Amino acid sequence: MVEIKFPDVGEGITEGTLVKWLVKTGDEVKADQAVAEIETDKAIVEIPTPKAGKISKLFGKEGDILKVGSTLASLALPGEEIRAPEVKPEAKPEAKPIEAKHVEARAEIKIPEKPPEMPSRVLATPATRRLARELGVDISKVAGSGPGGRVTDEDVKKFVETPTKPAEVKPPEVTPPEVAPEIKALEERIPVKGIRKTIGERMVKSLFTAPHVVSMDEADVTELVALREKEKKAAEEKGVKLTYLAFIVKAVTVALKQHPYLNASLDSQKNEIVLKHYYNIGVAVDTPEGLMVPVIKNADQKSIMELAKETEMLAEEARNRKIKLSDLKGNTFTITNIGSIGGLFSTPIINPPDVAILGVHRIRDMPVAINGEVKIRKILPLVLSFDHRVLDGAQAARFMNTLMEHLKDPDLLLVDVM
Repeated sequence: MVEIKFPDVGEGITEGTLVKWLVKTGDEVKADQAVAEIETDKAIVEIPTPKAGKISKLFGKEGDILKVGSTLASLALPGEEIRAPEVKPEAKPEAKPIEAKHVEARAEIKIPEKPPEMPSRVLATPATRRLARELGVDISKVAGSGPGGRVTDEDVKKFVETPTKPAEVKPPEVTPPEVAPEIKALEERIPVKGIRKTIGERMVKSLFTAPHVVSMDEADVTELVALREKEKKAAEEKGVKLTYLAFIVKAVTVALKQHPYLNASLDSQKNEIVLKHYYNIGVAVDTPEGLMVPVIKNADQKSIMELAKETEMLAEEARNRKIKLSDLKGNTFTITNIGSIGGLFSTPIINPPDVAILGVHRIRDMPVAINGEVKIRKILPLVLSFDHRVLDGAQAARFMNTLMEHLKDPDLLLVDVM
């Protein structure tokens, strides 16, 4: 008999929800055949059986939350019989005669509570106490190094100079107000779990860890719009939907190479900025379960046509929850395309471990002054959120300038490799 367990699928995943059984008790299965679908906080994964045999028992029902390492099913190997589990009758305890015992009554003795300890008096001279008051120091918290534990001036000064660990900033807890019964009847409660729970935890951690700064700008993409319209039909003939996002991904990789601090992460344990000389671009995708971020690996090495094809494929797999876990990790920079739905500007939250995220909005016809004349141009609003621990405003502005330069003149994106 072999146990089929929920394996460790990596990425720090510790539990998952049993979405669907793909087998039933008594089914013959082959080695590596999927027996169940489990939803993690990243994707839906299929759990295979390690060997061929017959399913003897299933543990759990659809909708149950399972821990990594827990048993999903029992598998009888070829030649083994499936035996029904033995049910042992519960042993009834024998009735024992009640013996009457004489209980001697005793007076209850109350132990007096220990009186609270009075704080010991701090030994220090009046001058030292005055110095502590001037420096804003609670002298009772200063360890004395003088005779008999006396606090000296040097002890107070050292206490001020010693850096203290900043208190962890936690978001305030909000207690929901009481709701009348007739209002409750009109409400619907949806459990926060799976991807939605993970999104919330990651966004709170990101926002309350990294000091976010937002840089906004507008790119003139009139020539880019014309180029896409020109190449869109040729792309369709190749089975590719040519979107603006493919051009933006390409322009981002060019800008990241020129401004490497935006393609980085922060190792806070070692106090080191990690510059990454590979370009894995995460692209946020709106799915029914919540926001997912598939990652285009080595985006700088791919043509615009290849980027368009891969972006569409990853987005479709994410929406269908068929995306591989390997395609959801390894990002070095993230793009969120809000413009596909609407909106003028936003303040996107950084996707860890990145230090920056680019928000792309809807292209609009806008009046623009060119050489003293007002002309209607295609304008693309852009928003960059970045971690101020790693980047300064000047670096972010230079990155945005490079990005807008390449979006304004799409010939710079080497479109000839399409």
